[in-house]
Amino acid sequence: MADRAVPVIEKRLMEVKLGEIGTWVGGRDFTPNGMFSSVRKGYERYLNKYIYVKKGGIGGLSMVLAGYVLLSYVWSFDHIKHDRMRKYH
Repeated sequence: MADRAVPVIEKRLMEVKLGEIGTWVGGRDFTPNGMFSSVRKGYERYLNKYIYVKKGGIGGLSMVLAGYVLLSYVWSFDHIKHDRMRKYH
């Protein structure tokens, strides 16, 4: 039973070999409903791993804060880039 072959579409990304990536991506659901469900699944996985634990620390919340800081920097990079090119005024 443990030696049963799992289809490529049902594997997780970290279990897929390099030659199987095209088949794996082709089996994903890229509709708006599919994208929403995948984001929801990832969010639930994050909550279960870092937030809903018995002995929680600051790790999970600091990851969210770091992600927010990185995302806001990427969004405002054009403005920062133009300010960097100005010399004194």
